[in-house]
Amino acid sequence: MNTRILNSLLLLLIVITGCTGTKKLPEGSLLYTGATIKIENTTPRKQKKALKTALTPLLRPKPNTTFLGWRPKLFFYNLAGEPTKQKGLRYWLRNKVGEPPILYSRVDLNYNQKIILNYVQNNGYFNAKVVADSSRSGKKATATYSLNPGKQYVIQQIKYPEDSSAVANAIRHTIPTSLLKIGQGYSLDAFKQERERIDSHLKEKGFYYFNAEYLKMEVDSTVAEHRVNLTIKIKPEITDIAQKQYQINQIMVYPNYRLNKDTIPDPESALQYKDFTIIGSKNQFKPRIFDRALYFHKGDLYNRTNHNLSLNRLVNLGTFKFVKNQFKVADTTANFLDVYYYLTPLPKKSIQAVISAKTNSANYTGTELNINWSNRNLFKGAELLNLSAFGGLEVQVSGQNKGFNVYRLGTEANLIWPRIIAPFPFKSASGFVPKTKATLGYEYQNRTQLYSLQTLKGSFGYLWKENQRKEHLLNVTEITYASPQNVTNLYRQQIAIDPSLAKVTEKQLIFGPTYSYTYTNTMLQNKKHTYYYKASLDLSANLTGWLSWANMQKGDTVEIFKVPFSQFIKIENEFRHYLKLSSKTQIASKILVGAGYAYGNSDQMPFIKQFFNGGSNSIRAFRARSIGPGSFNGNATSGNFLPDQSGDLKLEFSTEYRAKIYKLVHGALFLDAGNIWLLRETPEKPGAKFSKGFLKELAVGVGAGLRFDFSFLILRTDLAFPIRKPYLPEGARWQLDQISFGDKNWRKENLVFNLAIGYPF
Repeated sequence: MNTRILNSLLLLLIVITGCTGTKKLPEGSLLYTGATIKIENTTPRKQKKALKTALTPLLRPKPNTTFLGWRPKLFFYNLAGEPTKQKGLRYWLRNKVGEPPILYSRVDLNYNQKIILNYVQNNGYFNAKVVADSSRSGKKATATYSLNPGKQYVIQQIKYPEDSSAVANAIRHTIPTSLLKIGQGYSLDAFKQERERIDSHLKEKGFYYFNAEYLKMEVDSTVAEHRVNLTIKIKPEITDIAQKQYQINQIMVYPNYRLNKDTIPDPESALQYKDFTIIGSKNQFKPRIFDRALYFHKGDLYNRTNHNLSLNRLVNLGTFKFVKNQFKVADTTANFLDVYYYLTPLPKKSIQAVISAKTNSANYTGTELNINWSNRNLFKGAELLNLSAFGGLEVQVSGQNKGFNVYRLGTEANLIWPRIIAPFPFKSASGFVPKTKATLGYEYQNRTQLYSLQTLKGSFGYLWKENQRKEHLLNVTEITYASPQNVTNLYRQQIAIDPSLAKVTEKQLIFGPTYSYTYTNTMLQNKKHTYYYKASLDLSANLTGWLSWANMQKGDTVEIFKVPFSQFIKIENEFRHYLKLSSKTQIASKILVGAGYAYGNSDQMPFIKQFFNGGSNSIRAFRARSIGPGSFNGNATSGNFLPDQSGDLKLEFSTEYRAKIYKLVHGALFLDAGNIWLLRETPEKPGAKFSKGFLKELAVGVGAGLRFDFSFLILRTDLAFPIRKPYLPEGARWQLDQISFGDKNWRKENLVFNLAIGYPF
């Protein structure tokens, strides 16, 4: 690293560490810098760590936020000074970006002492003692809480209700799955969770009117030293209906219920279908959709699982705006419930126009107009037909192809059935309705100064979710026919330099099954670690290729309708990990590995199925699709147009520190690395083939960015630069000692600005 960079970093460090925020404190005030919890050394290490982790967030107030010893919000608060009016930059900087100093005078040692004592006693440390103190250093003050928790009380015995009632008997059957164990530490929260667990179990066994408040936990701490006996009892005030198990009697469905009406449809309009009574609008919906959606049948024992699954499936049909249900004790039969489903349909037909901003992997940014027409109940079985037409413009704000704009026009039709249409039975116990989807689309794309492309696509497949986290998509067949036109002389000149580009302007026929599996728990926002994983498999013309193997062995290219079909296998895996550091910060990481292999009727992968690197959603320090393959330098070409570089193999890694700066403004620091490679030697691309030294050919970039979260979209700006260039000679690829922000030529060559919609991952 050169001396100029080192001096700049040292100066920045001095400035940051010098901004302690104490210079502008009121006279006689102290800046509160936080609290320390000291726990008696005799406490087991595991318990000590757990107590510190739980107690620290409970202390109040919270000190000013710090970063590397710097208090940025307090810095901006002091920098702004006292504003003269209730608006303007100074007011915004002081009151919105900044925060006032947290003074030690706000600290209530006795209050925090009681909070700590209350928590540890609720967790079985009945003999705990807490001493609060404070210390001062210059204009700063800290608080110290010394905790001697003593020995934790543990459970010695657990007793459950012993009478012969149905509810007591059901509770005893839950013992094997109890959250409480002999020898477990006393915990008030654990006792509450045990009550909820028992209640959930009883709901699965027909006790519809039972709830956790009918249970009480009696604790006897006098039985032995640091031991408690726990007795779970049913409260005497439990109602009669809460002690009964209920079965399902009548199932009434109102498929055209209106919320603004005081009356429900006349029962005379009822239609009996199997165990269901459908009232009103006999011809609006086919009865079988309710048979598929509702899990209850007459005579079933009530359970919460089927209750929730039925509601989820009705919602997931996508046909009803509101879904409500009600259970009532049957008038005619004891211990039976009548079930009522009140369904308010969405408008059957609708039309919508949407103007959207968009970005893609090639670093193109643009706008698109979509007009969509929908029919939500096409064949009266909750089928969804969607017809759309679109047109748009995409431009590269920055990149090697700035000025080579893309114009798109097209139309697409989608038909979705809320069931699996197949010659085999398919049953799902999920609350998500399995679906069959057929798609047909056409697109005309004009890449100005290069060529135009007509693409016809069609697919037929299935989509189903095991649960909220796991999703499967199987396209039994997916067909793509591409026909390039109007190839310009500029592009032909580029073909002369790189013959592989000729594949882009050849007719292509791709067909075969595709499959993808997705797992995610990112919807669990309270978890520290969340994950996303997607695996996909693309098989093109494998069966057709096998049937045509004899002709291929002769060296013949097999054609369908005078177009050679593509034959390949493509596999892709993407894994993401999100580490939540606080309510405002997280570290997000991604690793992507992909491979494609062309064989039989194809000597290389179709261009549209190959892998690319670089750009706003990839390695942001390099221009879109400019990296590789391997150590090949795709930028060293003549002419104004720089072609996209593609490969058969891909490895990509990114990690990003994300932090909320102010309301809708978020910041990020990131590192990206990766490359693409070819499986076969290509004379015009030396160094492109994958080899055992592939790690030496990784491109690496770093940068920073801002994200503006407008709720309806996230606008992202990233500024990045490379620190490792794979196309340079070995030994000269790392660029750390070349960084020079003050050099205009360095900035022009290395700084890459990315404007995009949404997060990169």
